Amino acid sequence: MNKKIKELAEQYASEMVEEQKELLKTLGVIPAPSHQEDMRAAFCRDWFLKQGAEDVCIDEAKNVICRLGDKDAEELIVFAAHTDIVFPDTTQLPLREENGRLYAPGIGDDTSNLVNLMLGAKYVIKNNLKPKYGILFVANACEEGLGNLEGTKALFADYGSKIKAFYSFDGYTPQCCSSAVGSYRYRITCKTKGGHSYINFGDPNALEILCDLTERLYKIEPPKKAYTTYNIGRMEGGTTVNSVAQEAYMLYEFRSTSQECLEEMECRFNAAVESVRGRGGEIQVELMGVRPGNGPVDVDALQKFTAHTADVIGTWYHDEIDFDAYSTDSNVPLSLGILANTVGTVRGALAHTREEWIDISSLPDGLKIALSLMLEYVEL
Repeated sequence: MNKKIKELAEQYASEMVEEQKELLKTLGVIPAPSHQEDMRAAFCRDWFLKQGAEDVCIDEAKNVICRLGDKDAEELIVFAAHTDIVFPDTTQLPLREENGRLYAPGIGDDTSNLVNLMLGAKYVIKNNLKPKYGILFVANACEEGLGNLEGTKALFADYGSKIKAFYSFDGYTPQCCSSAVGSYRYRITCKTKGGHSYINFGDPNALEILCDLTERLYKIEPPKKAYTTYNIGRMEGGTTVNSVAQEAYMLYEFRSTSQECLEEMECRFNAAVESVRGRGGEIQVELMGVRPGNGPVDVDALQKFTAHTADVIGTWYHDEIDFDAYSTDSNVPLSLGILANTVGTVRGALAHTREEWIDISSLPDGLKIALSLMLEYVEL
């Protein structure tokens, strides 16, 4: 990688060790369930303003957007990290330091990465570095679960094809994701008249109808173009052992890296549902969320883009880099044919559990990675 960028990143990271840790401790206790990121969003907005940024706002999707460079720039580069965590807490989150680790819900996914985004942006702002393009530093909402990437979807609805490259800081080092695992998620409900298990024996049973649907769904042959999966994750309903189930529901999803395969699976799913509608039950289908898969990305350009990101990661991380496909905010630009990488900037484990932890000593290297990627887009 560029020698000057490497030296600047190393010097800055060494200067920011204590501030980085303290910012993480401060941000890490602020609750931020998906769709309820208001407190973290307000903190991030105020923090950017304190660093001297002038163009900072919270949009209708609760994304914090700090914009640098020409306001009329037709080409934009986005650096993002999500504010939401998977936990529903709306009061202060528990955080503790122990044996060189910080423990807190969401501390790695994605609070540490958000801190590295913010501190990288601080360097650019404080040093009045001139962007080669317009730059958006985004603390985005609704990445997790049924947030359904709504923050990033809103960002692209607003800025569209002006965005030429997108970096999401998310996950653990040495993740370097350039392929999107898309998904469609459904809640299927069946309602019947129900009745007594003896007197009304043979009448339509909501659970039995959903079991029939289950068998049909599991006979679906997934498309061969890309690895495609499906799953029923939950089924619930009925009242007692001696009742014909009056109502039941199940949760179903399918996943693929190919948007074309996802659309084929959607057709096959709809056909399976239609095939049980005449069984005597009322079938209701709710689409709970869509995460798009890979779209028409220029393969050669994406490989070159990702190779550079991997080179930056490899400067400070010397084991094998993780190039696996994931479901992240990068799904949105990749589905639109826009270059995107999701990059982990911290070491840790147990994401999506209340025992999640990060290695404090890994924070400076993560900041070096984040800042080095940013410095490619400014004049030094």
